[in-house]
Amino acid sequence: MFNFIQRRNWFYLLSAIVIVPGIVAMIYLTATIGSPVRLSIDFKGGSLYLVKFQKPVTETAIRQVYTQFGQEDAVIQQFGSAGDNVWQIRAGSFTPTQQAQVKAALNDRVAPIDTSASNFDVVDPEVGSEVTTAAVIAVLAAGIILLGFIWFAFRNVPHAVRYGTCAIIAMFHDVFVTVGVMALLGIFFKWEADSLFLTAVLTVVGFSVQDTIVVFDRIRENIPKYRGEDYETVVNRSLMETLHRSLSISLCSFFVMTAILLFGGPTIQQFIAVLLIGLTSGTYSSIFNAVPLLVSWEKGELPFTHRAAA
Repeated sequence: MFNFIQRRNWFYLLSAIVIVPGIVAMIYLTATIGSPVRLSIDFKGGSLYLVKFQKPVTETAIRQVYTQFGQEDAVIQQFGSAGDNVWQIRAGSFTPTQQAQVKAALNDRVAPIDTSASNFDVVDPEVGSEVTTAAVIAVLAAGIILLGFIWFAFRNVPHAVRYGTCAIIAMFHDVFVTVGVMALLGIFFKWEADSLFLTAVLTVVGFSVQDTIVVFDRIRENIPKYRGEDYETVVNRSLMETLHRSLSISLCSFFVMTAILLFGGPTIQQFIAVLLIGLTSGTYSSIFNAVPLLVSWEKGELPFTHRAAA
């Protein structure tokens, strides 16, 4: 039987190699722009103009208009096929007078606008702040509930609180990976976190917890069944018995999301990409972080755990 647990230090090292660059990127962005990831207008506030032109236009022509209004950093994306002539423009805030001027400038200098199929919205930054606060509270609440649930469900297993703690560590591992990768993409490709990004993070949290509990539950079943084996062997056996299930579920999800990423519309491609990264991390952490951490804790390899191991 292949011993995954014996190679746990390599798994920890791989996690560090993935997480540390993301943390550095978050620190850099916080120092330069004031937030650990680039924020879209969902959080900063601003304007969102979904405009349909009556003939083909170029991004350069649209940007020239917005530059004249002091919006050099406007995010301009084409929707649908080139023949649809539909563009989404995210920029800073405009007064009602400026909105009218922007619309007139686009209509006169770029191409006639189909007003019946165009929409200009203003986003309040307070909404994004409330959503962010709610998401942070949700993640913290999930951690507390998870710790309590696993402690109760595993109350007949020695050191039940360790299972909940390791599951929470794996969960925050996946959050750091997801946010860290988003920070790196923000630096190199100017990706911005919007409300869908928070949805992806919360989805990753749920997936990570579910996969971890499956493996932990098998450990709970095998501890009384294999009393003659040491703890590391029982944990490794449990991991091997659930490995095919975890990978099968994950691969099904990956195939579906990859198809959506390749063939889906541009409005959800960033969301799917972030979700794919997070679910990959969730699968990895459940198998190669949460479970080995139990053995490291049992052997006193973790900081401040030497006395407990004795």
